[in-house]
Parts: sequence; structure tokens; C-alpha cells
Amino acid sequence: MASDKTRRAVCTAVAHILQEEREKRGLTLTAVAAAAGLSRQMISFVEQETRNPTLDTVLRICDAIGIDFEAVLKRANREARK
Repeated sequence: MASDKTRRAVCTAVAHILQEEREKRGLTLTAVAAAAGLSRQMISFVEQETRNPTLDTVLRICDAIGIDFEAVLKRANREARK
């Protein structure tokens, strides 16, 4: 079972990965929000770790950005364990 520290590190890594991948693709918060069916503010909250998103929200953001959810989680887990 993951410790609280590890869980927090994974959550932080997911937020950073989503923002990094969105920016790498040249997508705006508004564009991702529209494609995900979420508000621009929610995307910002997730990226800035102001909100702890549901699984559905993260899946929607991944789909909107065009990234594989499983790959994001694997990468976040690797980064959190460094």
C-alpha cells in the first residue's frame, strides 16, 4: 500500500504531466476545457493542484489532450518514486 507521501507525489506528478503535455501540444486551457466538457477553471484547478479531480475528470482531460491515461499514471508513479 502506498504511503500518504507517495500518493501525494503521484497526484502532483499527474497535475504537472497534464499541464506539460497540454502546453507541449500548444493547447489552451479553453480548448482543453471545451473538448473535455469541463470549465476552463476546472482545468486550471487540476493543473495547479487546487482541486483533487475525480477519475472521470482526469480521463476527460487526457482524452481532450490526446494522451493515454495509463501512460500518464505510469509516468507519474515513476516520477513520484524518484
